[in-house]
Amino acid sequence: MSSTDADDRIAPAQPAPEAVHPFDARGVARRFRHAAIFGALETLTPGEAMRFLNDHDPLPLLRQITDRYGETFEIAYRHRSEQGVVIDILRLE
Repeated sequence: MSSTDADDRIAPAQPAPEAVHPFDARGVARRFRHAAIFGALETLTPGEAMRFLNDHDPLPLLRQITDRYGETFEIAYRHRSEQGVVIDILRLE
């Protein structure tokens, strides 16, 4: 990748702080997590984001979100470590 290509990348959108709603999945029983997450996503309006906290990287869930909603949501990692992840899921449309 050339330096020009790197400069042309689009940075993820940054929602206004008041439009970011925390969702700590660590406090939700595993059995109910996906249903709770999809329910929360359904309530977001364009420009709002869910700040998702979890104890592991939820790759299958992120694929499900993309499969179900297409380009309706933008997914951006804010933090990733062995202790867990913080991911912003922004509703675009």
